[in-house]
Amino acid sequence: MLSDLLNMRLPNVRYERISWIVFLLITALILLSAVTRKKNSFASETDVEIVPLESGRAMLGDRDVRQNLLQAFGNTLEGTELADLEVDRMERVLETDPFVEDAEVFVGQSNALHVKIRQREPILRVLDNNGGNYFLDNDGAKIPTSSLYTPRVMVATGNIAPYTADFQEKKRNTLKDLFALTKFLLDDPVWSTFIQQIHVNNANEFVLVPLVGDQKIILGSIKNLENKLNRLKIFYQEGMPYSGWNTYNSISLKYNGQVVCKK
Repeated sequence: MLSDLLNMRLPNVRYERISWIVFLLITALILLSAVTRKKNSFASETDVEIVPLESGRAMLGDRDVRQNLLQAFGNTLEGTELADLEVDRMERVLETDPFVEDAEVFVGQSNALHVKIRQREPILRVLDNNGGNYFLDNDGAKIPTSSLYTPRVMVATGNIAPYTADFQEKKRNTLKDLFALTKFLLDDPVWSTFIQQIHVNNANEFVLVPLVGDQKIILGSIKNLENKLNRLKIFYQEGMPYSGWNTYNSISLKYNGQVVCKK
């Protein structure tokens, strides 16, 4: 029996495989330990970045962002355990601010909490007869005025329906038509720089106020909008150079196929 045991050949042991397995186990333990230490550490600071508007300015400040977080969470975030930071909730809270289009929150190096804010970009300022004073962005979201900065954008005045969150879904609504008209004008390289104001009169007609000249452009409704503005463009190119920019008080595009001018 003893001789048989002594003569027994032990199975070949692949030391390279064992070494690799041990290495993986040690690496996993190190990573697990690092993650645990990270979760048990504390936020060192809060860094706020506000991406500027196209003008290079901002309608909200660092203080506004921090105040929103303070109101929502009840305390400053510095010194909070990283495991207790509700990053997703922070983003949702910040995105309820009407100035904010998107918020990104993450923990970076040295346990710093980074907050990146992308603002809503105003395209139109509305000053209606009901006392409304606000901006609309490219999606039709309402933006309040800001004490920090007033964007220089196209202005709309007059008999405009009050803002509601679902104004674009309404069948007949002057704010809906105004918004569609604004986007059409801004998409055209000529009208986007030439038209500075849109007025809605008591007959719910749209009147355009150009940057150059004293005349008012009576558009009427926004039906056949492209055709109306093409007629106006041709008139400006072929007729206005001969008559002069200040000859007419009004230019009407309401009538099909016509440009009616009054002195």
